[in-house]
Amino acid sequence: MSGRRPSRFRAALLALSSPLLILLALLVLLTRHGTDRLPAVPALVIGAGLLTTSWIRRRRRRAELLRALRQGPPACGALRQGEGSPP
Repeated sequence: MSGRRPSRFRAALLALSSPLLILLALLVLLTRHGTDRLPAVPALVIGAGLLTTSWIRRRRRRAELLRALRQGPPACGALRQGEGSPP
């Protein structure tokens, strides 16, 4: 995968893909009867799994960022004033 960031539209579409997958699976579950409902179950499980992993990753990243902010600048190997800064 390339290192480029997706466009705003594509990023929004990707963000909505899991909830839309879940919504579609629930719609199929409500409209069909009997064994016709079975094909909607994997879509429901995959959508819920994607949302759950996204939520867990976001919480971990935020906790890591908060921990780094509370820790402050690293003491070992830190740049002294005037070193490494542009003139």
